[in-house]
Amino acid sequence: MSTLPENELDLERLFLPAWAQEPPSAKHYARYEGEQEDTKDRRREQGRRPSKREGGGDRPPEGRRRGGPPGQPRRQFDRKPPFSKERFVARGEPQERREPPPPLPEINVLFFPDEKGVESLARQIKTTGRAYPLFDIARLILQKPERYSLTFKTKKKPDGQAAQPLFVCALDETLWLSEDEAVEHVLKNHFATFYQTERTATEPPKGKYTFVAQCGMSGVVLGPPNYHNYQNQLRKLHAERFSRMPFDVFKARVKIVRDEEVVKKWIDDQSWKTEYICLNMPEPLHLGNREAVEKHFREVHKEAIIKAAESHTLSGTAARALRSHELARLARLAWEDQKRFPLQIATALSQQFAAHGLQFFKVNRAVTHVSVARPHFLDLEMTPVSDGVRRIVEYVNQHVKCSRRQLLEALAPSPLPGPIPVSAAPATPAPAAAPGAEVTETTPEQTAVIADLHWLIHQGHVIEFANGLLETAKKPVPKPPRPEPRLPAEQPAESDAVAEPAATLETLPERNAGPEPAPIAPEALQPDAEVSAPVIADPGSPPAIGEAQVETPSTPTGLQP
Repeated sequence: MSTLPENELDLERLFLPAWAQEPPSAKHYARYEGEQEDTKDRRREQGRRPSKREGGGDRPPEGRRRGGPPGQPRRQFDRKPPFSKERFVARGEPQERREPPPPLPEINVLFFPDEKGVESLARQIKTTGRAYPLFDIARLILQKPERYSLTFKTKKKPDGQAAQPLFVCALDETLWLSEDEAVEHVLKNHFATFYQTERTATEPPKGKYTFVAQCGMSGVVLGPPNYHNYQNQLRKLHAERFSRMPFDVFKARVKIVRDEEVVKKWIDDQSWKTEYICLNMPEPLHLGNREAVEKHFREVHKEAIIKAAESHTLSGTAARALRSHELARLARLAWEDQKRFPLQIATALSQQFAAHGLQFFKVNRAVTHVSVARPHFLDLEMTPVSDGVRRIVEYVNQHVKCSRRQLLEALAPSPLPGPIPVSAAPATPAPAAAPGAEVTETTPEQTAVIADLHWLIHQGHVIEFANGLLETAKKPVPKPPRPEPRLPAEQPAESDAVAEPAATLETLPERNAGPEPAPIAPEALQPDAEVSAPVIADPGSPPAIGEAQVETPSTPTGLQP
């Protein structure tokens, strides 16, 4: 079981199929109790068609079909479908009309991977030496909100003003589209930070009341309809809790209740007077209602608590819990768009991977891969190499789509287990291995092959893809000479300097070699644990872009002088 945090990825585990990622203790049929015998027999009897002897009836003759005269085959258009749009409209029933959704706010949403997670990924790529598809890693990052963050940025008009302003609440870092929404959020969730409620006894309402009006959705008792404060309470409840609903529809949901307990509860509530005391003030101040509280908050605290911002960054978890409905819808649609083609995540990943010393290349001008080194062709005829390196390169060239295990079994096969002589038997038994642990021993020949392969991979001469397939870097095709641009007669040659284009994902070096590697198969993604040897530590980090590649001291079987 992996012990990595949620924001870190395990490439060896995540590139496995879904059934291989589940824990072995998953029991999908633990609650299955089975079926009784009578239930099975009844199902078999219902599914079997009765025969002619059992009274199933005879089939109609070949020349006769239902719905037509004898001898005439039935036409296909004689039978009408059970439901059609024309029949539905002719029946006079109203059709359902869906209103188009409101336009999205004019705000840009940018996705960035978590820096700690990218550092963990770079460390795994350097350790394994494999080449992973960049966009597949970006899709894995988008699977969980702990692995990325979102930045909301306003769009500018031609005059420089923001098309849609953004407001940030300093108390909980929530994001809003207007000041009114932010003020309502603060007074609803952080009311006790600025004000204190105080209730004092007062005279109950005079008169005899036998019924009261009650909201049918929230259950709030509004009082008798002939009470002087009834209309104010009705308008206030609609504005605070049901402002999205038309007032006439809300008013129709109000019901009359003649229960004595409900009437008594309303009279008791009216026997108390509610006041609001302002906190964090030099002098105590009492406010009579919520309208006065909101006015005081706007005058005193709004400038320090709610601030306008041009951009604001939220974690993926906080972005999924946005209180603003329009911003939440915008973030969800942007996430779905990135899930189809994660260009923003891939671009940010390429920049962060490059900062960790990783290299990029394209396979067949289509799929961008990230690895410890770019493909570098090794010419065996012109470059003196050791016999072990030559054997590895020749085997990979002759056996297309071979794996590391196949290479080890071919060049350094494991010895067959034989009988142990009595004199060589140990006096004390060896300690038993832990249950579930796999014991693998490598011979000196296998260790030498692994060391040579490690050197070839980190130099870019051999590529090991995420699915475990090996391939050598092919000889690049020579490019034709670039024609010189024609200079105008009136301009001197010194003034026509052609600027070099910046390096992007589209201008990465291409691997001019053979066919594209096969898609990642479930059986090929499983790590070769039975033949794996201890990882030979690289004494130095992979060379950065533009630096000279120095031979690894721990692999003496590499290039020879």
